Amino acid sequence: METQVAPLALRLLTVAEYHQMEAAGIFHPEERVELIAGQIIKMIAKGIAHTWTVRRTAKIFSQLLVSQAEIITQDPVELDDFSEPEPDVAIVKIHPLDYADHHPTAEEIYLIIEVANSSLKYDCEIKGKIYAQAGINDYWVLDVNQRKLHVFRQPTQEGYQSEVIIAEDGIVSPLFFADLAISLTEILPPLQA
Repeated sequence: METQVAPLALRLLTVAEYHQMEAAGIFHPEERVELIAGQIIKMIAKGIAHTWTVRRTAKIFSQLLVSQAEIITQDPVELDDFSEPEPDVAIVKIHPLDYADHHPTAEEIYLIIEVANSSLKYDCEIKGKIYAQAGINDYWVLDVNQRKLHVFRQPTQEGYQSEVIIAEDGIVSPLFFADLAISLTEILPPLQA
């Protein structure tokens, strides 16, 4: 006799419920998680190349965008009622309270950058889709292993319509700061001798 199992329906968490869980101490203080499409996702440990690249990228953007934007690293951004990722680097609008009253929202974001060491597929596909659905116009995934930059633009509800891959000797300009020219060799980890 064969039994059929009905497909399971997931109960998705909202950002407000996620914040309540955090306030109640459900997550260990050292636990690194983020809310993606209503699901709590455990974040991957960061290696040296990842850490160096995030720090270096933030430093370069901070120097180039003085008084034009804020650069935040590995802090939450609120995309919608069900997603609050913690991108590696976010270039956001300057806020008079330095975001003391809320996390940056999709409308306040110029550029999101994820650094992929072991998470390239996840960053390009899963995170790429939620960023596109939130209307993030400029999304970059820096692949430190293959030494390439994936630039995603033209967001839709199905994902990004444009993906350009730039080799390590290339130059890229952010969509909202087109006068900047950033060499990938400046933000990629140095090659080991």
